[in-house]
Amino acid sequence: MDLYREGDPVADTKAPDGPIETRWERRRFEAKLVNPANRRKMTVIVVGTGLAGGSAAATLAEQGYQVKSYCYQDSPRRAHSIAAQGGINAAKNYRNDGDSVHRLFYDTVKGGDFRSRESNVHRLAEVSVNIIDQCVAQGVPFAREYGGLLDTRSFGGAQVQRTFYARGQTGQQLLLGAYQALERQIGLGNVEMNSRHEMLELIVVDGRARGIVVRDLVTGEIASEFADAVVLASGGYGNVFYLSTNAKGCNVTATWRAHRKGAYFANPCYTQIHPTCIPVSGDHQSKLTLMSESLRNDGRVWVPKAKGDDRRPKDIPEDERDYYLERIYPSFGNLVPRDIASRAAKNVCDEGRGVGPGGLGVYLDFADAIQRLGRKAIEAKYGNLFEMYERITGEDPYEVPMRIYPAVHYTMGGLWVDYDLQSTIPGLFVIGEANFSDHGANRLGASALMQGLADGYFVLPNTIANYLAAGPFDTVEASHPAAVEARRAVEDRIQRLLAVNGDRTVDSFHRELGQIMWEHCGMERSEAGLRKAIDEIRALREEFWQRVRIIGDADGLNQSLEKAGRVADFFELAELMCIDALHREESCGGHFRAEHQTPDGEAQRDDERFAYVAAWEYGAEQPVLHKEDLLFEYVHPTQRSYK
Repeated sequence: MDLYREGDPVADTKAPDGPIETRWERRRFEAKLVNPANRRKMTVIVVGTGLAGGSAAATLAEQGYQVKSYCYQDSPRRAHSIAAQGGINAAKNYRNDGDSVHRLFYDTVKGGDFRSRESNVHRLAEVSVNIIDQCVAQGVPFAREYGGLLDTRSFGGAQVQRTFYARGQTGQQLLLGAYQALERQIGLGNVEMNSRHEMLELIVVDGRARGIVVRDLVTGEIASEFADAVVLASGGYGNVFYLSTNAKGCNVTATWRAHRKGAYFANPCYTQIHPTCIPVSGDHQSKLTLMSESLRNDGRVWVPKAKGDDRRPKDIPEDERDYYLERIYPSFGNLVPRDIASRAAKNVCDEGRGVGPGGLGVYLDFADAIQRLGRKAIEAKYGNLFEMYERITGEDPYEVPMRIYPAVHYTMGGLWVDYDLQSTIPGLFVIGEANFSDHGANRLGASALMQGLADGYFVLPNTIANYLAAGPFDTVEASHPAAVEARRAVEDRIQRLLAVNGDRTVDSFHRELGQIMWEHCGMERSEAGLRKAIDEIRALREEFWQRVRIIGDADGLNQSLEKAGRVADFFELAELMCIDALHREESCGGHFRAEHQTPDGEAQRDDERFAYVAAWEYGAEQPVLHKEDLLFEYVHPTQRSYK
């Protein structure tokens, strides 16, 4: 089966060479600037209002640009960043435990299983120290020690305590900080905020991104919006699996529409399975709930040693428990990276030692921590998480261990960008989870918030100026052929969806697609499974366009229509994910191929053949693979070990 063809290599021409410690400083100095008077004449569209989009829109407006911001939620503060729980990394070394910018850089490259760019990761580590200062100045209520100093805790993949947090609500507090900065600029008239608007197409004029087509989700009105540059901060695509920790509205449409217009999609098969989620409880579920990785600081993960042991956890003696992460990975114990912890949980459940309904769960036990620190100390650290768990499961985690199991969480893949965060379409910049740039094949915990705010507050506002310095560009009118074509494409697609008038709901197709993806492109992949998945996805997509039923019309609020457009894009993305996973004949990070593992079941990379970024160009018949070779000068690839 000829699934793709190979094209020319792709290179990041914006990344500086020389000493890695000075690359970001030199790039900022060498990049062109836009003087304040000219900034007032330029407009930038920002799609998404999460940590990346909200901070970018606020900062660009603060610099003097005219900003148009779009989100599909009813308020910018409802962006999915609000759901992040555990913390944000920064190389402050407040604990004096050996942390540094270089150690955060090293941990991130290693944690990503040597599939990320050194230059980007080092910049992220450098900028991390500024993020905390920025957020404290905004009033973000980080946890503090008794004396008033900022507190930190440990997270997976690191042996130092570099994670700053606000109980289990870190994303919410950070987003409120970015939101207040954004609202200030809205109040000053520098940001035009458009909530309940969904981007459905990218407008490309003379090879440059010059605008977007949006649909007003309340009135159904379709409009073309224009700017000198477009910034996508629309998040990840984990909902292709249907069941995930993402909000139900999270989708791939903004980035997929850009991909179809020429933006390369990089490493789509790199999806993260989070090890600490509340297990599936039945077919009725439409999403899963995350339990923060920070819980692994004090919770101990275990299962019974004996298969089929269904006794209550308190009735199982210590010598009949297997604290398997502490046993297999003594150096990191319960704080191994997410991909390793997830596969270990799957392995013990596959052996028949899982707990709870269907045996798909492991225990996360706080009994030792409560005895050592006292209940009040645990409440202070994790109280809202414990309360959320009890509300969902009806079990009190102060009295009985939590039950957890891996679930889809984050996507390391995304649109390909260069060092300036610009895609392969000039004028289209991509930030936060929507791009692929910093995490390689596996994201370390507490690094998503770090990347989102780094991109929005500190990186993009510097690099976008280098592009805008050539402007302002010629005005584009709605009558321009490219704008007319983009709008017509949106209208035609909506009418095509409504015209099917079939007998199956959108959700039924989405759920079936998710089952295919979880089974064959989830925690473990194989050649046979991936080929089967591609056939099943193609057949299901064909059935979708013949049988999907959308109630209502396009003239007003129609959530069935919204979902249908998003699921249609998920079908196309799912096929590319499986093709990417199939072509990468190695195991690395979140991509675990059953055929490529060490004798003790760990991921087995193939650095000679696959040390590259897979950047896919859209093709009507088949995708085109462009490879970006990865060079390692400072952190040399080794067998990744946390033992």
